[in-house]
Amino acid sequence: MTQSQVDRLLHPDEARKIVFSHVEALEPESVPLDQAGDRFLVDDFVADVSLPPFPAATMDGYAVIHDDSSNPREVLGSGFAGDATSVTVTPGTAAKIMTGAPVPDGADAVVQVENTKMVDGQVEIHQSDVRAGSNIRQIGADLREGDLLIEAGTRLGPAEIGLLASLGQAKVLVGRRPRVVIYSTGNELVDPAEVPGAGQIRDSNRFSLEVAARRAGAQIVRVGHIADEEDDVREALTSALADADVVITSGGVSMGDKDLIKLILGELSEVHFRRLFMKPGKPMTFATTVGDTGDKKLLFGLPGNPVSCLVCFHLFVRPALQVMQSTEPDSFPTVQVSLEHDIETSDRIEYQRAVVSVGRNGMLQARTTGSQMSARLMSFIGSNAFLIVPPSNDYYPAGETLDAILVEPPGPADL
Repeated sequence: MTQSQVDRLLHPDEARKIVFSHVEALEPESVPLDQAGDRFLVDDFVADVSLPPFPAATMDGYAVIHDDSSNPREVLGSGFAGDATSVTVTPGTAAKIMTGAPVPDGADAVVQVENTKMVDGQVEIHQSDVRAGSNIRQIGADLREGDLLIEAGTRLGPAEIGLLASLGQAKVLVGRRPRVVIYSTGNELVDPAEVPGAGQIRDSNRFSLEVAARRAGAQIVRVGHIADEEDDVREALTSALADADVVITSGGVSMGDKDLIKLILGELSEVHFRRLFMKPGKPMTFATTVGDTGDKKLLFGLPGNPVSCLVCFHLFVRPALQVMQSTEPDSFPTVQVSLEHDIETSDRIEYQRAVVSVGRNGMLQARTTGSQMSARLMSFIGSNAFLIVPPSNDYYPAGETLDAILVEPPGPADL
């Protein structure tokens, strides 16, 4: 790729295609069930048995023959959850049974204990309309052998893990978590616990990126800060590439004399693009290289401004991390919204942080979160969407219809 191609101002949709053309699923791994939570299932999971495997009582009571008119009835014994059935119910008899216990042979209904009464060691049934199958969970009522239970690519939550446990899956084949190294760059940055000196600010990017990457399923190898010194940057990136599948940096990718990330990435990897036709997030670099074992490494040089950094992570890095784990990226719907107020425009496609809600007329409406400056993290607080504002020399008035990317469900409008 020529230098002019790398440096051209790229539409974000084209940039996403380039990123995805270089992203591959990592080799899956088999992990113990108690370590599979929030991991992505590699293969479809099909039931190899039916559940329940036996007819089971759903109430405490007595197992009976539904059309037996005998009253009272001899009590044959008691059945508890976990017991094997050892009696056979015949006309004139009943078996005491607890919730979850196997229904004994011969019985086809369970009368709950509230509708019975013990008299001289026998049970009276005080229910006239006992129906076959009453209060019994039949074989396969929950699921049947051969049913597709969990599709490949599903993130395994509490219900999925419980289902796998109930079917004896002690180990699960899941997508491997991408190993990620995160660095913020810049001499102006100090740790949150430090008091900034003249011209310094507290570092926020590496902390927000770490949380965002973990939420995307990444395994964090290292998080740190690099000073604006060429040798430091080269050493840090070389080390990161040896340890990680993905390297994420913030800062050092613009046009300044100290923007060294862009320089060193050009030495260590193949750069695919450096500039995007979007706001915030114009100076973003994406590059790849191949490790010693032939595995592809991804490098994302994100802008240093906190909002630009998170917007680029959301649009480009997060979906790449998910594809690496053998799943499809989150499908955030693009919806049409009506503007609640006038919107200022830019000479580039702008992703404004916004709140989308359902109006009184049932239509979706949007308002921005205030100032959209790329250093103002407050614009993310409370937002649930990116409002896609096409470039224009004018403004978009209240009532205009624009597209928005929903990252959270819309709530009701304030009344």
